[in-house]
Amino acid sequence: MPQPAEGSPAPTVRFPHRSRRGVLVGLSAMQLAAAGVGVVALLAALTAGGIPRALQLAPAWGGLAAVIWVRRAGRPVVDWAPLILAYLWRRMTGQLRWLAHPATRPQQEGALHLPGAAGSLRVITAPSRHFGALYDPHARTLTVVVRAAARAFALLDPSVQTDQVDGWGRALATLARTGHLRAVQVVERTVPDAGDALIRHADRQARPIAPPAEPIYRDLIQAAGPAAAPHETYVALAIDLRAARRVINRAGGGLSGACAVAGQLLASFGQSARQAGLLSLGWLTAEEIAAVMRTAYDPAVLPALQRWSPSSTSSTARAAPAAAGPLVQMETPDHLVTDTACHTTYWVHDWPRTESHAGFLHQVLFAPGVRRTVSLTYRPSSIDAALRDVQRRKASVVADAAERARRGRVEAEAHGIEYADVQDRERQLIAGHADVRFTGLVTVSADTRQALAEACAAIETAAGHAGIDLRRLTWQQASAFTAAALPLARPL
Repeated sequence: MPQPAEGSPAPTVRFPHRSRRGVLVGLSAMQLAAAGVGVVALLAALTAGGIPRALQLAPAWGGLAAVIWVRRAGRPVVDWAPLILAYLWRRMTGQLRWLAHPATRPQQEGALHLPGAAGSLRVITAPSRHFGALYDPHARTLTVVVRAAARAFALLDPSVQTDQVDGWGRALATLARTGHLRAVQVVERTVPDAGDALIRHADRQARPIAPPAEPIYRDLIQAAGPAAAPHETYVALAIDLRAARRVINRAGGGLSGACAVAGQLLASFGQSARQAGLLSLGWLTAEEIAAVMRTAYDPAVLPALQRWSPSSTSSTARAAPAAAGPLVQMETPDHLVTDTACHTTYWVHDWPRTESHAGFLHQVLFAPGVRRTVSLTYRPSSIDAALRDVQRRKASVVADAAERARRGRVEAEAHGIEYADVQDRERQLIAGHADVRFTGLVTVSADTRQALAEACAAIETAAGHAGIDLRRLTWQQASAFTAAALPLARPL
């Protein structure tokens, strides 16, 4: 968990170095498989025609070596093969274009109409009617979503910032120690606002105003509404129904017992979140969860959902669960097109390499003129499993160092940093901290492809200033959008 640096007036964070260690001698599983195929083919050529035959196939060996060793966008070319083949298969089977027709929408109450692997999700309402949840019958998870808010972190005193950073670390540790969670996802997004909510709120709260001031005030509201880009924050907690089977059975079993366990977990999270400066604005109902998904696919529909909702605030926009998904979705290698928007999703390949201020993402979160969604997914693991993983990594680092020494190769500084990161992780586990792996995703959205290209350039520049390395998720934009833009706490 992030720790404040000694002698620093504000909390700082330091991220471990991303390891490039493979399965064996630095090679990934796909690299080893390709190398094995090459060795078998070489032996077959030598057996059939001897060395002359093998020399005739030299271009093939060179091409295979390039596929194994040459890197493209930070990964070996051979590692792109599964993604490209999956994309081509979706293209051959007509899965790149997803169309929905009103006459064929599912009528079963609680069924979501989402494309791809998320199509099996069902939304349910807890027996208490206090919150809704997403049930995945295949992954055996139950996901609940809360809308949260916080004061501007950058404007707080350094001591308050330190307390909130430590509080968020304790909140994650508390959730991880239960052993019942599959993942925790934090989604922070901007949404377009036509100004209807602001105008309706002003009409309801209207008070007599002096004649010269009233028209000026009305003009300000009319001008500010369409230019507004409200920020919304959601926290999704995915409960592992297999891991929590014992407590669920004690609570009555089935989805009713799972909802009871979810209610207990929500209460615990609410207390921990307050220590991190987070204010819970309420756990979303089934219709509110559907509205969040619908506005991710179709941002232009938000004003209509606001007018349909009984409240004037965008946080209570509601939609029928059967209408949660898009009407149209078309996938291309580098972007996704839905009803009224184009999207591109990035993966945070590397976090800041140096000691950074805890608010280093401020430039990305508040990039002017960019509509985007930032998603952080935390996956807790048990202490025993984390310690076993640390021992495996230490043994791998030591074995590779011995192999390099035997071959007389120079030890790189990155190897020493990696070993230091593993040792630091082990010390934190021994001290009682929870082990949490996290993934960062950023989805950029715009109305047109040209506007999307401009927004992507702006967000890449902001990410560079923040010290993070963004990689566009080519050939997997559909699944990446589902993992990043929707509060489902699902893996990429």
